[in-house]
Amino acid sequence: MINRSRSVGPNVQAVDDTCVVYLHVDPERRTAVAVDAGSGRWLEHLDAYGVDRVTDVIVTHHHRDQVEGLPALAAAGARIWVPENEASLIEHVDHNWLRRRLANNYDLRLDRFSLLEQVPITGVMKDYSTCRIGHLEVTTVPTPGHTPGSVTYLIDGQAFVGDLVHSPGKVWSAAALQWSYVGLEGATLTMASLVQLLDHEPTVLLPSHGEPMTDPADAVAQTCANLADLHRVRMGFPTDILAKLEKPFVELSPHLLMNQTSESRSYVLLSDAGTALLIDYGYDLTTGIPQGGERYTVRPWLPSVRALKRDYGIDRVEVAVPTHYHDDHVAGFNLLREVHGTQVWASSPVAAVLERPSDYDVPCLWYEPIRCERHIPDGTTVRWREYELEMHALPGHTLYASAIGFTVDGRRVLATGDQQTGTWLPGVVPEIPNFQYANLFRPDDYIASAELYQRLQPQLLIAGHWQPRIVDQDYLDELTRIGAEVARVHRELLQPDDPVYGGATRITPYRVDAVDGQPFELTVDTPGSAELVVPSGWDCKPVDDQHFVVVPHVGRPVQRARVAAAVTRDGRYLGQLAEALVNVRLA
Repeated sequence: MINRSRSVGPNVQAVDDTCVVYLHVDPERRTAVAVDAGSGRWLEHLDAYGVDRVTDVIVTHHHRDQVEGLPALAAAGARIWVPENEASLIEHVDHNWLRRRLANNYDLRLDRFSLLEQVPITGVMKDYSTCRIGHLEVTTVPTPGHTPGSVTYLIDGQAFVGDLVHSPGKVWSAAALQWSYVGLEGATLTMASLVQLLDHEPTVLLPSHGEPMTDPADAVAQTCANLADLHRVRMGFPTDILAKLEKPFVELSPHLLMNQTSESRSYVLLSDAGTALLIDYGYDLTTGIPQGGERYTVRPWLPSVRALKRDYGIDRVEVAVPTHYHDDHVAGFNLLREVHGTQVWASSPVAAVLERPSDYDVPCLWYEPIRCERHIPDGTTVRWREYELEMHALPGHTLYASAIGFTVDGRRVLATGDQQTGTWLPGVVPEIPNFQYANLFRPDDYIASAELYQRLQPQLLIAGHWQPRIVDQDYLDELTRIGAEVARVHRELLQPDDPVYGGATRITPYRVDAVDGQPFELTVDTPGSAELVVPSGWDCKPVDDQHFVVVPHVGRPVQRARVAAAVTRDGRYLGQLAEALVNVRLA
């Protein structure tokens, strides 16, 4: 049976399959570029569509009704292009099926509605990019909602939206709108994606299920209204995501803005030259604090940048500076560089973690390295445009963090990341020191930060998840009291040889990619002395008390082989206190 097709534009055929497959036909060469693959059975009838060969297929998202036919297309010689955020769901299917939690599962993303067997891909479609695919110029727009990694393709003014919307006022799948057990993340992000899609002024919306929508603005308005109703009924309160999208920034002063759309919050310094510097930039326009997981579960994007251009005349985000390395503060940095040419400047300790995350065993690391154009030593200043930025070590919330001080509009400001929590409303909620032991906290860290604040005397503190705080001496004295209290309770509770007291043992790098028979080096940081314990058959030679050269010997590829540091302190053997993980491939 030949799949029914119809023309939806010049040389564009819509083929009904498990989803609508859009064939962009080059009539002179009798070739085509496909948007989505469907089941692939339509490949048996190419002649009916005026096509001899499909050169490329571009995928809107990873669901099985879109990608079941990818193996057939690959076998026919087609190049396969997939959304960058969902590449692992196509080419590393085995890994995802093995790692996906099934028992006690609270993750409701429909990532199991995916390929049964992995398919090699040709490349990825990067968010906000325009590139040539076959005979077409294709612009990729991030449109999370149906899945976290979904994209829309703009081709000759037409928007190929996947399952973002089915028809005016309707979506294809209710279940896809709920990513967590109690949330409606997909519903609210669908609204934001649809509104931003209108910025590109598409002439028509072409869905994977449904008919063409020739009045995009009306289709978006109806769908957003119905999604807002769903959110109100299920959650008990209206969503504010479109209001945040329209006005993401709060003006703290004429040249200092706070982005309230994301967790964590980011801040913008505006220069008189029409450029901007960002302090922190995580996921932007989120539905809550990201909970971590596989790479495809999170999605950096840039909704608030459109408002910087529209409302403040900013033509370029020149620099981004992190307070610390946690993903909700830095996830968007690489995307800013790719799309806007933004440079990343960081304090030297933070830059080390950003550039080599696999060296560290700490929470909330971003998945990929983030290159830093400038490494700024703590205790020094760096100039950007008319501002002097001071970098100060700020251990506490995490060992690798910096307070960033500057003067803007006549006021001394200090960005402190996630060092303290609370609403910062005097008399309502007390300040809470935001320490996590896995972040390499030490008992005296909050004494040090309180001393720093007393010395700097900032007038305004800006933080990652809470309202800005106007600072007075009483508040600084309260932080000094809290710092002493933090140190006291740990000294009363813990033994001197607890890692928080005695110093944690660490192996660097923590994650290693090695080759069979080829040496690599590990460093052990410990207050005692250490020997390295390696798998049977491997070689290990100490260079000095801290550095070791290891040579793996394996008969087959190995994932996450364990190496341990066996520590002796003051003549007492304490055991294997730290480990590193080694992946070994054959030469």
